[in-house]
Amino acid sequence: QTFEKLLIANRGEIACRVIKTCKKMGIKTVAIHSDVDANAVHVKMADEAVCVGPAPTSKSYLNMDAIMEVIKKTRAQAVSLNESICCSSISSLSLQASEGVTFIGPDTHAIQAMGDKIESKLLAKNAKVNTIPGFDGVVKDADEAVRIAREIGYPVMIKASAGGGGKGMRIAWDDEETREGFRFSSQEAASSFGDDRLLIEKFIDNPRHIEIQVLADKHGNALWLNERECSIQRRNQKVVEEAPSTFLDPETRRAMGEQAVALAKAVKYSSAGTVEFLVDSSKNFYFLEMNTRLQVEHPVTECITGLDLVQEMIRVAKGYPLRHKQADIPINGWAVECRVYAEDPYKSFGLPSIGKLSQYQEPLHVPSVRVDSGIQQGSDISIYYDPMISKLITYGSNRAEALKRMEEALDNYVIRGVAHNISLLREVIIHPRFVQGDISTKFLPEVYPDGFKGHKLTDLERRELLATATSLYVAEQLRSQRFLGTPRIPIAKSKRSSWELSVRLGDGIYPVAVSKDGSSFSVEVDGMKLNVTSEWNLASPLLSVTIDGTQRTIQRLSRNASGDTSIQFLGTVYKLQILTKVAAELSKYMPEKAAEDTSSILRSPMPGAVVAVSVKPGDTVSEGQEICVIEAMKMQNSMIAAKTGKV
Repeated sequence: QTFEKLLIANRGEIACRVIKTCKKMGIKTVAIHSDVDANAVHVKMADEAVCVGPAPTSKSYLNMDAIMEVIKKTRAQAVSLNESICCSSISSLSLQASEGVTFIGPDTHAIQAMGDKIESKLLAKNAKVNTIPGFDGVVKDADEAVRIAREIGYPVMIKASAGGGGKGMRIAWDDEETREGFRFSSQEAASSFGDDRLLIEKFIDNPRHIEIQVLADKHGNALWLNERECSIQRRNQKVVEEAPSTFLDPETRRAMGEQAVALAKAVKYSSAGTVEFLVDSSKNFYFLEMNTRLQVEHPVTECITGLDLVQEMIRVAKGYPLRHKQADIPINGWAVECRVYAEDPYKSFGLPSIGKLSQYQEPLHVPSVRVDSGIQQGSDISIYYDPMISKLITYGSNRAEALKRMEEALDNYVIRGVAHNISLLREVIIHPRFVQGDISTKFLPEVYPDGFKGHKLTDLERRELLATATSLYVAEQLRSQRFLGTPRIPIAKSKRSSWELSVRLGDGIYPVAVSKDGSSFSVEVDGMKLNVTSEWNLASPLLSVTIDGTQRTIQRLSRNASGDTSIQFLGTVYKLQILTKVAAELSKYMPEKAAEDTSSILRSPMPGAVVAVSVKPGDTVSEGQEICVIEAMKMQNSMIAAKTGKV
């Protein structure tokens, strides 16, 4: 017996995740939502739902007074909170606790101690946990920041004391970057956490980011549930996570686990939590921070240990002791998680994209796949919240199997209406360095120094793509000739069985000959013949095609009457133009549209709110000068002039 009714003060995939376990445990659920989230999935899944305010999080999901009202009105006995509330409303939490409402999560003193990066570092030092060298106080202003940075030695990391999720963090390599970092980080911290205090520490170059999942009860028992490798990141936010890590040996794993448990016991922690470490190439590890909540990447731990962490958190909150001993915690198999975001990966590894999901299909037909999402077909991805679409998790008996399944799952994932990062995720998991486990938090900038450009086709893959695209084109031509029903006038059967086509892909133009042979096509590209077979179900968003015995899952995203088509192949979207030989010869007479000169205008690369404008009409600006600052999905971005000129 635990609780009869639980209120979930959260949104998106994590709220849905909590509701699933509550249903399993027979607990009724209450969801809260902002007015724009009225049709959200978590609202539909819960037994009751109450609107707590307008779209901005500070007025809805972080509006503690409104949430308190809902708790009283619905008579919820327990509350599951999101971490930003935990940080911002400690006092009202304590007040509520005295009214007999239980919090699913650690006690307020643990949240307070660990939510403050300055205090948590001192506590960690006292608990004999390895910490990063740095300044332990609060930095007053930009001048002091520069002085401290010089004392520690560059590079340094400037970060929000109350922060998390990569918000309010900047790396500085010199005095000027320290001043700028101080300004941006304090503004971001104030808008995200309502607390602009910053601290500075040594930036450990080229580390791995490995975290330990801990679970503790109110009776002094604590366990570590192995590690998660979270080194693949962009802008300090994780992109791909896995458990276990390829890098840790049993001794290092045990040492990290024991230090994590020591820290949990030092703050009398009771619930699930995560202790994050930076690990250098010599396996020295340093305490980074402790997250007093259920982490986004918790599913990989659940896969390899077989535990339901939400269920354990609810049991602990009710006062039950843990059911397991440290010796019971296994590492069974391997799990990988990819964070699927509504982001354009070609713009600095992911700038947010907004829109409505016009078509959405999760790859749940692939074996050993789990998808934690809080959206469905028709959902809106808005500028107010995190652009995450889902967490895609695959499991295997070993790492190779888990990665193979992930590749298949990404190919079978249908997302239309917004830009998404599936191309980047797929390239990461098949990259030789990733497959060997040779990764660090610098993986993305090192592997793609000029930014992510999509999959580079080999000659064989290029031929496969051309053969598939032309076969699809011909299958469509044949379908459009078929008349359904029986027309009164007998129609002459077209006996055509071969097509001469010209395909433009990138900068190249390729002649392709296609001939039909039963349900398959024989395609000649570069003087080589390929055999392409498929069911050619042109209405399905996914097409399974076999090219000379190699199975590929492709998606055709668009096509028009002038032969332009875009096909998602090996994760990346390729634009092709397919024309008959005659049309291709005539196309040279078509006028080309001149490209717009964008250097004299400043266009925001994403939707967002303008929070500062640094110039006025008539000002002279130089190349690289800041023009304005745009805030989108809780991150601030400085927009700069592309050339010298007058506003």
